[in-house]
Amino acid sequence: MAPKSMPTASHEGNNGHRALRGRASRSNEAGRFEPYHRESVDDGWSIADVDETERVDTTLTAEKAKSIISRNASPDIGFDRSVNPYRGCEHGCIYCFARPSHAYLGLSPGLDFETKLFFKPHAATLLRSELSKAGYVPDRVQLGANTDCYQPVEKRLRITRSVIEVLADFQHPLGITTKNHLVTRDIDLLAPMAERNLSVVVISITTLDRQLARAMEPRASTPSRRLDAIRALSDAGIPVIVSVAPIIPGLTDHEIEAILEASANAGARYAHYSMLRLPHELKDLFKEWLAAERPERAERVMSLVRQMRGGKENDARFGHRIAGEGPVAQILVDRFRLARRRFALDRKIAPLRTDLFRIPPKPGDQLTLL
Repeated sequence: MAPKSMPTASHEGNNGHRALRGRASRSNEAGRFEPYHRESVDDGWSIADVDETERVDTTLTAEKAKSIISRNASPDIGFDRSVNPYRGCEHGCIYCFARPSHAYLGLSPGLDFETKLFFKPHAATLLRSELSKAGYVPDRVQLGANTDCYQPVEKRLRITRSVIEVLADFQHPLGITTKNHLVTRDIDLLAPMAERNLSVVVISITTLDRQLARAMEPRASTPSRRLDAIRALSDAGIPVIVSVAPIIPGLTDHEIEAILEASANAGARYAHYSMLRLPHELKDLFKEWLAAERPERAERVMSLVRQMRGGKENDARFGHRIAGEGPVAQILVDRFRLARRRFALDRKIAPLRTDLFRIPPKPGDQLTLL
């Protein structure tokens, strides 16, 4: 064991960090709250026998949550509450700003974040209880605000669907953010809610390049499948926002216009964006991946990131963390806004209704006398 402050192999570019099948992380360094970390050492025995496509299985752990609605006071996002059925995300997007949250669990924001998942089996029961409390004031609940609520395990566990069923029963406004085609499974719930202006879905698209997407977000739906999801949701009358996120300068920024055009053709109604954010451990994880997957662009990408972040690799200030600042950021924002207008994706969607909210009667309750 070595003190956490000592340099590790994660700072050596792609040396000593093999690619694992279906995983984006190149390392599994301890989180920022751990006093020690492990450091790999080549003893001369196993290097020649390493399978470069070694498989690492996903583990699932049930979490006994006491509450399910998370509150936030962030002034630069459009909701103040969210429900997160899962911790960690098997999509494995290397740029995910939620990765550092795994450190709170004593786990690595690297490979652990992609492979050691936690789920909340009683999410729907907890939500029903919290919505039924006296004095609860309804407002948009966002699913997928931290980790993706439609990551692969949802197909089997169906926790997200059970949460939507509760929200539908209460006629409660709902927003969803995802990059998985699985969201179309729940059109039967979302479409009737949309008819009453109670649901909206945000589909995130980072790139249209299938090869880059496979390396950068290995277990998320392919770009073409996300466009298919936009089309299916839109055809069902569900308003869809495309999120060009994150925009990675020097790597994906040239695709801004193409993503917006393809999304508009698929039926998206509005578009927004966010620039690459690299909080805490994510900085090293992303640079490690970049050095391994796109070494010819690594220096250029990080230079542009610093130019958008006041010379730093991250800027957590509200009002700056999403859009960045400086000439590089302004050029990208201007391009986005011009393309959004050109493809008629600048028509804002009306706020979701809150006046329909009601607490459904429980089994055995007496009917109200008329």
